[in-house]
Amino acid sequence: MKFSFAHNNINVLNLEKSLQFYKESLGLAEVRRHEHENGDFILVYLGDGQSKHTLELTWLRDRTEPYNLGENEFHLAFTVDDFDAAYEHHKKMGCICYENKEMGIYFINDPDNYWLEVLPARMG
Repeated sequence: MKFSFAHNNINVLNLEKSLQFYKESLGLAEVRRHEHENGDFILVYLGDGQSKHTLELTWLRDRTEPYNLGENEFHLAFTVDDFDAAYEHHKKMGCICYENKEMGIYFINDPDNYWLEVLPARMG
């Protein structure tokens, strides 16, 4: 048997706000969408245009309270070819939530407070 990654999922409160954030901060674009026939939920899959792996954003119509992320010890990681430019871009966006200069990485947080690690391509 051989397994391959397909996607990761996170649930979001404001789908449009999240879509805008992921486009602006990481360049992710919608590759497909599934809207339940009665409007209960919407699934939007975002891709980086390079790999088959996607990030699934799930919006639930009846959800109004923020998700409990516990101690937020889980995260997704992204490599970037121009780390310094990415850092400046995220700094201007005001979304850097943690830096580890010793390791040469930093984290940004999305509108729902999920943490996303950014690291230079050489570390990927």
